[in-house]
Amino acid sequence: MNVFSKLKNTVSEKGACFIVLLDPDSKNNNGQIDDCINSANENDVDAFFIGGSFMMDSSYHKRVKHIKSKSNIPLILFPGGVNQINEYFDAMLFMSLISGRNTQYLIGEQVIASPIVKDLNIETIPTGYILIDSGKSTTVEIISGTKSIPSDRLDIVLSHALAGQFLGMQLIYLEAGSGAGKRVQDDLIKYVSNELSIDLIVGGGISTPEDANNVAVSGASYVVVGSAFESSTSQMNEFASAIHYKNK
Repeated sequence: MNVFSKLKNTVSEKGACFIVLLDPDSKNNNGQIDDCINSANENDVDAFFIGGSFMMDSSYHKRVKHIKSKSNIPLILFPGGVNQINEYFDAMLFMSLISGRNTQYLIGEQVIASPIVKDLNIETIPTGYILIDSGKSTTVEIISGTKSIPSDRLDIVLSHALAGQFLGMQLIYLEAGSGAGKRVQDDLIKYVSNELSIDLIVGGGISTPEDANNVAVSGASYVVVGSAFESSTSQMNEFASAIHYKNK
């Protein structure tokens, strides 16, 4: 069974999947990364998303290899660019930034990446990526040269999500951005999830187990938490319980 099928089974059994986002950048030393990996292995995390919009040193691939050697759970590439692809991933989000109009991130990076992905035989999960305004400018907006969609424009967000679905995407990712000023709101998650026939990923600004539970119960099948674990992983089990709400 492939990675995506296993995750879909987890959604059916537990309510939602708990995804931890690891950004293997120079700001995260290996000790911090190891702490997060060990905690995830012990606290019912369903998968890692690995990636970031901006890399500050040349050790990215070395760190991904290290994460793979320590992790008991799947590693899924959350790509910021084609340079982040390597053989250590179990799967990748094959994403198109469908909320933007920058052709590099709509189709350009994907065309460059596809022969490499085929050669490495990485499982791909077609994903439509939608940036939601979080009240502050995020790294992905700056790097991609795209604008986020205002969170109160439910109609515009839904139109983009439906376009992704009709284009054959298997997931829609509503993203407020790393270190977001505010997370994607529950009413938007409910509105979009009720109208789609494919699953939602929601990430950015999810800082407490209560946030995570609200996001999951509102309709996100995959809840992504990253910044909340940069300084401490002490609440990881509480996040797992909050996201796996069918286990309660």
